[in-house]
Amino acid sequence: MTLRTLLLLSAMLSAATVTGAAAQEGAAPKGLDVELNALAGSQKGCLFTFVAANGFEQNVSKVSFEFVIFNDKGTVERLALLDFRDLPAGKSKVRQFDVPGIKCETVKNLLINDAPVCEGEGLAKGRCMDGIVTRSKAAAGLEG
Repeated sequence: MTLRTLLLLSAMLSAATVTGAAAQEGAAPKGLDVELNALAGSQKGCLFTFVAANGFEQNVSKVSFEFVIFNDKGTVERLALLDFRDLPAGKSKVRQFDVPGIKCETVKNLLINDAPVCEGEGLAKGRCMDGIVTRSKAAAGLEG
């Protein structure tokens, strides 16, 4: 093989690697991102603060999540349906929910069980749970 042939093959392999990486990045599913940002005691119980981001190309006109709240014993404390309202495409929103009768210090984990309401033009039913990303900055964990 000549040096020219080796350089040509090297360039072709480099281009294929870059194209493959770009295709993998482009194929990464975009969806909703929900972060449990804080828990704070309130007069009613516990104030849950979430940051939700919409990675879809479409606006979400209405979304509600069914949360399972686990206590410090690892058992289910409560199921709560929380209405996150609208989430514009490519934007983040802060949502707060004051959940009565719960002490924040006993909340150890939350699970997003389902998204029974997921509406938006061009948005398939059930799409809000596809590829959902969850994380927590609070003392309690969050799973999707």
